[in-house]
Amino acid sequence: MIFQGSKAGSKREPGAALDLPELYRCVHCGLCLNQCPTYQIFRLEPESPRGRIHLVRALTEGRLEPNERFGEHLNLCLMCRACESACPSGVQYGHIAEAARELLGPSGSPLVRSLSKFAFKHLLPYPHRLRFVARLLRLYQRSGLQGAARRLLPRRLREVEAFMPPVPDQFFTPKEGILPAFGECRARIGMLSGCVMSLFFGAINEATVRVLRHNGCAVVTPKTQRCCGALNIHNGETVMAKIMARVNIDAFLAAGVDAVIVNAAGCGAAMKEYGHLLRGDPIYAERASRFSRMVKDATEFLAGLGLVGDLGRIEKVVTYQDPCHLAHGQKIRLQPRALLMSVPGIKFVEMKASDRCCGSAGIYNLTHPEVSQELLKEKMKAIAETAAEAVVAPNPGCMLQLCYGARRYGPSVTVLHLMDLLDRAYSAGGRAQYQ
Repeated sequence: MIFQGSKAGSKREPGAALDLPELYRCVHCGLCLNQCPTYQIFRLEPESPRGRIHLVRALTEGRLEPNERFGEHLNLCLMCRACESACPSGVQYGHIAEAARELLGPSGSPLVRSLSKFAFKHLLPYPHRLRFVARLLRLYQRSGLQGAARRLLPRRLREVEAFMPPVPDQFFTPKEGILPAFGECRARIGMLSGCVMSLFFGAINEATVRVLRHNGCAVVTPKTQRCCGALNIHNGETVMAKIMARVNIDAFLAAGVDAVIVNAAGCGAAMKEYGHLLRGDPIYAERASRFSRMVKDATEFLAGLGLVGDLGRIEKVVTYQDPCHLAHGQKIRLQPRALLMSVPGIKFVEMKASDRCCGSAGIYNLTHPEVSQELLKEKMKAIAETAAEAVVAPNPGCMLQLCYGARRYGPSVTVLHLMDLLDRAYSAGGRAQYQ
């Protein structure tokens, strides 16, 4: 049997790449159904976690071919992992879906698949190429061509273009040496700069560094680090993902840090699973496992360390969107809320179904726009019911999706990263060195 997504002419035995105990741990109890966004929309068994697991088992046992229809069911999944939070058997559905997608390759229209493959293999692994493309995009946005393009582009491409945020004047660039802590040093940490975060949300990276330094952290941002590989992994491209993982492991372990801090939920979830990604690598398996234990989400780390210093008042009504890969992937829910409510003046209002996917899901809003928009409408309605002035979502994909939702559907809320909010609070607290 020749599997799609494998090298041309390379034969695999049925299930060779899907030798996962997870497949046989599912007892098909159905507790995942109410938590699965696609099942809630379509009410079809193949669009549920247990239905997809059944399909993958059939593939593994040689009863099903990995054809186009099989791929449609697997790729309709948002990879939000809400089913993992609901599963009493502890099935790690994400590992099953990622392994199946590795056989299938990228999804979407022929154009989206081609662009995805190009991005996964020739852009994301190379920071200098990403910066070059971002500069071109910035030129496009400021040259006046954007308005003309929006009138001339086909509807589908106009929708894709509408998701692009303004490219800032400066990018976040990893720095040589160590940025010392403000005051007594409590920890030496490494920080992932990321790809989307460094290009489109560089100011949030800078804010994260300031907040960490204010809380007694000496910060290292290794210049040799790369994209975390999360988008590659979730879309079935693991060759470059493993290369990027090895580079990051070497970069941060060589830096001699106590922890590796990540301010993007999807990146953190992927890096915490480098041990699984490289489990078969005789050289990197142990290093990857050790590295994964060092990875901490910024909110997880700061809540555990304990905030120090004076936080100034920020008078604002705020709600919180749980990024899927933070709440379900990393099981981090209480820490961001605790940090948020520690800011004087903040009135926190809990959102209905705050841990339900907003529809971003990596590049899902590009590959499955109809489902993504249905989920986004539901999310914006939930935000509107809180009457909040701002929504905090510590993940770049969620932020882009919610900003688009605020423009298209309302309400007109400000979308903030939690590190940005803490940075503003510290600045309002009057720290002289907080520049």
